[in-house]
Amino acid sequence: MAHPVALDSFIAGYSWGRDPVGRSPSEVFRLEREGAPTLYLKRETRSAHGELADEAARLRWLSGQGLPCPDIIAFTTDDDYDWLLMSALPGRDLASDSTLDAEAQVMMLASALRALHSLDIASCPFDHRWSKRLAVAERRMRAGLVDEEDFDESRLGRSAADLYSELYRMPVGAEDLVVTHGDACLPNFVGSDDVFTGYIDCGRLGVADRYQDIALSCRSMAANFGEAFVEPFCRHYGIASLDVGKMARYQMLDEFF
Repeated sequence: MAHPVALDSFIAGYSWGRDPVGRSPSEVFRLEREGAPTLYLKRETRSAHGELADEAARLRWLSGQGLPCPDIIAFTTDDDYDWLLMSALPGRDLASDSTLDAEAQVMMLASALRALHSLDIASCPFDHRWSKRLAVAERRMRAGLVDEEDFDESRLGRSAADLYSELYRMPVGAEDLVVTHGDACLPNFVGSDDVFTGYIDCGRLGVADRYQDIALSCRSMAANFGEAFVEPFCRHYGIASLDVGKMARYQMLDEFF
């Protein structure tokens, strides 16, 4: 595959394979070479709505906080694409890991979120509070980037404009701000055996209400393992009872991303 010459020195001799996991707008390739570390390369069409530059900035920041995530090897652009080359984390993502039972994966996800949410929000330069993300959702809707056919089952058949109007009218209330992952679904957390090895797909990391992550994590667990695993996740994370309003609000917001 054609790629920028700036990447040549890093990926010479590697074989490429398309990685099908996840819902990222980027193309993701797994690069392997005998005797060399495995790498991941993301390619995304250049646009005002691209997230690869955001992901590179967030991974650098997250690594600086001492939490595990891929190392940035190179970030570059050409006329058509942004390219992000990263190290691979040991293990498999929690949606694909067959070595752990579902409960162990749920506990690992809860612990990983607790660690992320314990970071000092004053140190995080990425502001993803409700008003900011709602504005991004509107821009994406107006640019035609919202896939109405990919809405959750309960919202299929509705238009993006209809959903946005409902979101806009929802009362926000006080935000319980933490550093959130932003797309806290099982495929974006990696473990090896019983050890959590890191956060991936961090392009939406930023300061937001903790339910930005809780709502998407609970939806992901219910879809992958069943509703019965939501309660042990909440117990391990430290939530006595779920805020139903926030759950609905952040799951609906996610339809725009």
